Amino acid sequence: MNQSVKDNYIHNILELLERSAERFPDRPAFGDPEKDITFRELVRKARAAGELLAADVPSESPVAFYLEKSVDAVTAMFGAVYAGGFYSFIDVRQPAARAQKVLDVLEPAVLITDEENVEKAEELSFGGRRILLKDLLEQAGKILSGQEEPLPPLSPVLARIRSVMTDTAPLYVNFTSGSTGTPKGVAVCHRSVIEFIAHFAPLFQVTEEDIFGNQAPFDFDVSVKDIYSGLYTGAKVQIIPREYFSNPTQLMDYLCEKKTTILIWAVSAMCFVSIMNALDYRIPETVRAVGFSGEVMPIKQLKVWKKYLPDAMYVNLYGPTEITCNCTYYVLDPGKEYGLEEVIPAGTAFENEKVFLLNEENQEVDPSDLSGEGEICVGGTCVALGYYRDPERTAAAFVQNPLNDRYPERIYRTGDIGRYDADGNLVYVSRKDFQIKHLGHRIELGEVEADTMARDGVSRACCIYDVKKKRLILFYTGERDKKDLEKELREILPPFMVPNKTIRLEEMPLNKNGKIDRHALEAIYQKPSGK
Repeated sequence: MNQSVKDNYIHNILELLERSAERFPDRPAFGDPEKDITFRELVRKARAAGELLAADVPSESPVAFYLEKSVDAVTAMFGAVYAGGFYSFIDVRQPAARAQKVLDVLEPAVLITDEENVEKAEELSFGGRRILLKDLLEQAGKILSGQEEPLPPLSPVLARIRSVMTDTAPLYVNFTSGSTGTPKGVAVCHRSVIEFIAHFAPLFQVTEEDIFGNQAPFDFDVSVKDIYSGLYTGAKVQIIPREYFSNPTQLMDYLCEKKTTILIWAVSAMCFVSIMNALDYRIPETVRAVGFSGEVMPIKQLKVWKKYLPDAMYVNLYGPTEITCNCTYYVLDPGKEYGLEEVIPAGTAFENEKVFLLNEENQEVDPSDLSGEGEICVGGTCVALGYYRDPERTAAAFVQNPLNDRYPERIYRTGDIGRYDADGNLVYVSRKDFQIKHLGHRIELGEVEADTMARDGVSRACCIYDVKKKRLILFYTGERDKKDLEKELREILPPFMVPNKTIRLEEMPLNKNGKIDRHALEAIYQKPSGK
């Protein structure tokens, strides 16, 4: 390989980190409310942590993290990668039974926790070694105390590990819910993240001067965009504690004080800010770009953001965890006034990713066919390795491209239904599971939700279907009177789409990824008072 090409080739994310440490040694890489850490400090401490972990972490095996995100957690996370392993964060707020299921799937050799969560961690059945984050970093500090060079070369142990690392090795495993009751661990490799970030960061024109306001927990792949865009460009990632998203004034103060410039957030987090009138209290005027994903963005809530941050770039991002964060993007037209019933397109594919629609006969939907719908399918290096230790479910979702009978070509079938608009943009329609047959008509539950959210006094809406009783159940939040809302819906919806029951909630239940929890809504409906 040509030496200049070889020098520019990135084999793993540690090289991204080390290159930023060479270019911006004293710039802050990550920050939390307690402290910052520079790129050079991060490399030194992560390497030391990696040396300590290497004895317990077999090559390409998981290190589980049972703690809240922080600068110290990031340091240990990269330590796990230096040790030759990969990381997997377990949500400390979820029930112990689910955390146990995640551990059972992972079977990690090491579980890292903090003082705040150590008692809960000790209650989990686990045969490996438990390490307290504080102890790990204190021991790492002792190793560093004997080093005089600001950024010495890799130790023999770490150099040996690095020499056998490949870009197809797992970098992280994030867990999503599984229909069987066992969570699915999506394994994503270094190459997938490197390729994605190389196209994602330029889209947002990220430079070393930027500061990401990190909303997502590290067990949710929205955080991947923050973490690795920072490593790729030298930008700072400012970690926002989870509890700030229950206190709008504290959140706005933090964004302003830390001078955040880019927000890559889940739709639910953006809706929290707009519904709670947080921008009335204080505007984070340094924010220049906002990316949102995870659910359909309600136009009503987007308008609030655009009112207070009219000059920011807004980008709709689409894609499931299984294709490394996002596969399509749509930059909103700053001069366009979006109608309340309008749907923001999912947009076009990121470079080096193949996104297409397959109809029920496994034939590709032509982009010129504006009436055609199909399942959104994705191919390219973005496709995850599969579900960790779950070959059966991997084989069901990660499949041979039915359009290609010439050579093996693996694609991911998302289970999402999409269509094309007149401009050739992909438009998300609904989950395959959310297309129902009711009173002889095919109905998209998302259409009922969109029409409801366009009504005055409605903040959010979600519709579920009772298959046994053949009933449409609508949940909504907002100040709108229920009977008044029902009357208006009867006036605008065809009879077969009018909800059979409407339930007003103070707030929507959210799942661990910040999306509306439909299972929780079903439980509310099934309660005697909900019938």
